[in-house]
Amino acid sequence: MRDRPGEAMADSHAKPQHDYHIIDPSPWPFIGSMGALIMAIGGVSWMQYLKGGSLHLFGLQLATPWIFFIGLALVLYTMFAWWSDTIKEAHEGHHTQVVSIHLRYGMIMFIASEVMFFVAWFWAFFDASLFAGEQIQASRTAFTGGVWPPKGIEVLDPLHLPLYNTIILLLSGTTVTWAHHALLHGDRKGLVNGLILTVGLGIIFSAVQAYEYAHAPFAFKDSIYGATFFMATGFHGFHVLIGTIFLAVCLIRALKGHFTPQQHFGFEAAAWYWHFVDVVWLFLFACIYVWASWGAPIYHG
Repeated sequence: MRDRPGEAMADSHAKPQHDYHIIDPSPWPFIGSMGALIMAIGGVSWMQYLKGGSLHLFGLQLATPWIFFIGLALVLYTMFAWWSDTIKEAHEGHHTQVVSIHLRYGMIMFIASEVMFFVAWFWAFFDASLFAGEQIQASRTAFTGGVWPPKGIEVLDPLHLPLYNTIILLLSGTTVTWAHHALLHGDRKGLVNGLILTVGLGIIFSAVQAYEYAHAPFAFKDSIYGATFFMATGFHGFHVLIGTIFLAVCLIRALKGHFTPQQHFGFEAAAWYWHFVDVVWLFLFACIYVWASWGAPIYHG
């Protein structure tokens, strides 16, 4: 018996015959954008508060750090809720092969944008270091003495804490690969152990870098050397922190039984991000810690 046209149309609306996921209406884009706006206003308010100034809006005194933290809380909650919805959609089977490919494209483009972000900091560093004596940059030449590192700057020993952190990140790259390999072969214990080691190594890296910063013989505001050093290595440290949180979430999900050998893009994206962080550090170590400090006085404090 043939279906009547109305019944066929109703069935087609109930079960879409395509591989794309039509997302249900969501409040998170709006809430997230409002949180970002409040956080931006809060950042200005906080800076005014720190310098003892005032910021009046609609008759209210807004020079306080609390506005920033309210916006930050909204952004963090949006991230948690939105990604929770994404995980739920994956469990419901909405992440078809086509959707999964597009998720991968999105992650690849995100990492590509991150590459260009670090290109900017490397550009700033090499512009200052390779052209320390450029005549057109008279103030720079006067400060650096035409040499790099600038005269009077003691540099960190690249074979001490920086080398230690390099070994830590290389080890973490092997442990996250081990975890991925275990997942592909259905080894849940290997997945969990590999993630525990990777998260632990990420925490150790951040602790060592914090110690290094606390004992550095130069400051961010002291010179162009300190500014370029801390911007490049500091943003990398921030990315390590984000990657560690990323992998810690994957660890929690693995303990809950999430991820299968066939469907585990959340973990795969975290692994891609972590390998990206590893590679960036190798360039930082080779260029900023080793090459740029060659022949300079080493700080032994």
